[in-house]
Amino acid sequence: MLASMAKSRGEAVAKRAREQARAVKKQAKQTKREARTDDTAHLSATSEAALFEEFARLSAEREAGAISEDRYTRERSRILAELGIEPD
Repeated sequence: MLASMAKSRGEAVAKRAREQARAVKKQAKQTKREARTDDTAHLSATSEAALFEEFARLSAEREAGAISEDRYTRERSRILAELGIEPD
């Protein structure tokens, strides 16, 4: 009986630790989300539209073979970062 109580107490402590770890992870994700939102909040609608237009032009140049894959990747990453979007 004493052994089962000790075992269940250990399980409860472990469960509490897992729940706390989940809560910490959830808070970190929320903080990261809010920071990303704050970063993109400064973009005006016109500058955001300009970045999307630049991305469309960049994609068209890539399709036409006018730019290298390396340049496309660099420029795409820059545009996505300015938009506050994490690249794949």
